[in-house]
Amino acid sequence: MKTAVSSERYRGYIQTNMAAASLLEWMPESLYDSAIRALVSKYSRFRKELRYLPDNIQFDIYYKLYTQGRLCQLGMEFCELDVFSRVLRANDKRHKLHHCFQALIDHGVNASGVLADAFCGHCESVRELPQVEIDKATSLGYSLGGFLAEAGWYIDAEKVLLACEQVCAAYNDASQWMKGLECCTRLMHVRNANCRYQRSEETYNQAKQYIDKLSAKGVPLNLSSLHGELCALLFARSHYDDAFKVCVQSLQELSPCMPLKVVIDVLRQASKACVVKREFKNAEMLIKHAVYLARENFGTRHPKYADALLDYGFYLLNVDSISQSVTVYQTALNIRKAVFGGKNIHVAIAHEDLAYASYVHQYSSGKFDDAHYHAEKAINIITQILPSDHLLLASGKRVKALILEEIAIDSHNKETENKLLQESQELHLSSLHLAKKAFGEVNVQTAKHYGNLGRLFQSMHRFKEAEHMHVKAIEIKEKLLGEEDYEVALSVGHLASLYNYDMDMYEDAEKLYLRSIDIGMKLFGPGYSGLEYDYRGLIKLYNSIGNFDKVVEFHQTLSTWNLLREKTDGPEDVLDDIAKHKAEATPDIVRQFLQRMN
Repeated sequence: MKTAVSSERYRGYIQTNMAAASLLEWMPESLYDSAIRALVSKYSRFRKELRYLPDNIQFDIYYKLYTQGRLCQLGMEFCELDVFSRVLRANDKRHKLHHCFQALIDHGVNASGVLADAFCGHCESVRELPQVEIDKATSLGYSLGGFLAEAGWYIDAEKVLLACEQVCAAYNDASQWMKGLECCTRLMHVRNANCRYQRSEETYNQAKQYIDKLSAKGVPLNLSSLHGELCALLFARSHYDDAFKVCVQSLQELSPCMPLKVVIDVLRQASKACVVKREFKNAEMLIKHAVYLARENFGTRHPKYADALLDYGFYLLNVDSISQSVTVYQTALNIRKAVFGGKNIHVAIAHEDLAYASYVHQYSSGKFDDAHYHAEKAINIITQILPSDHLLLASGKRVKALILEEIAIDSHNKETENKLLQESQELHLSSLHLAKKAFGEVNVQTAKHYGNLGRLFQSMHRFKEAEHMHVKAIEIKEKLLGEEDYEVALSVGHLASLYNYDMDMYEDAEKLYLRSIDIGMKLFGPGYSGLEYDYRGLIKLYNSIGNFDKVVEFHQTLSTWNLLREKTDGPEDVLDDIAKHKAEATPDIVRQFLQRMN
């Protein structure tokens, strides 16, 4: 009885202050905060009674524990599944929950693993309980798995969602099949993010079984989110044609009743599929709308806004707006660091994206300090969290290797140069091994690693090996992407450089340079930044063979290119520019996309 009285007293205390808050607009925060602080000061005494308070108030008490640095007490609370299930219901405070959760992880509290194990144990016992308890368990699994995925703890998220899906699969009931399908969709997202692509494919096949059973019962389904995850899987495996077809299907199925986070994710993934198919106008329209939705509905400090910005940065990088992409990637990194702290996979990925954009941006200046810093940070974070052979390390190692190679070339100390080139080779070979293990030989990612090794071997004066690597890269890319893709042009230009500067194969080099220029002009126009290296290569080539008319011609072409570059720098403040982006309804955006496709 005493517990009930104490609980009622505190509930009345809070509700009285909240009622006063609604009447006195200048006092609410201080009154409410004073009440929370008073409760927290007596936390140990009233710990059990506090659990009777409404979810939002209970969360604010835990957040106050976090801000006061009382992480041991917070950890005891958050490691209880029942407590954390209530915390998850405070949806409008999700970014604050990420702050608390990451602080516990950094403090050495394995909250993610403890909660995942607790939920799996709960699933073992719930099967004998009434249907209402089973429904509560599956809803909790879906919510907990989703949160752990948002926080970047993919292994534990996968464990939770798999246990939840297995509970759903055990019942011959359409409502449980529907939840099972939702679990499969989220499980695909987790496995894609964690580079477990074969498992993701298996999950998609499991989802199709649910679809068949639900369709046989006449249950209407919206598969937009599932097809968005299938698009992500195909994209990761470099099956770009199939990814693009599925992204169209996913967009067609979007509906106004879907959660905004799902809509934003579908738009983001469809934009990326458009980028690799060089459908740049569609990609721009989709990603700008995703950024708009994230900013207007979640704010500029929310992880979903950072997610959208990262994909906007990907678009900008691929349309040759390099400096703008660096700005966008830096903003996304800042948001993720503010939400998740330093030791988190989402932060590592943002560091890696910024590292590569900075490398491209700084390439002509030769100043790679920023790029090197972010590449190192990405690798250090990932190696603290994931196994040493995880595929996510392949990209980070590749970027670091590219940077070290350029630093080595500019070094005036032969010993330092050789040391850096050797380290670069080790990183490239490790990346190639990881890519081949995950994707096989005939894959765009594998081809990129071959091309990078070709450039490195050229710097190491191993010219025949360099030629072999470049030829392999070109063959794979042509087979998968066609003969006039941007990636093909890059490899063709690198082989031309090898023939021109180091192997005196001028006739072959000339043909390759002209082919690279032709592809670049078709895709990006005459102001494309990559044309500079082809033009300079041809000037050197024609000088070498004594064709001075061509030397003059391409000097003039290079001058014209420089003038075009000055006019195509884009907006100075890309974030301000996108903030002014004209808002349209999502159905109108999808309609425009489909009209362009037709």
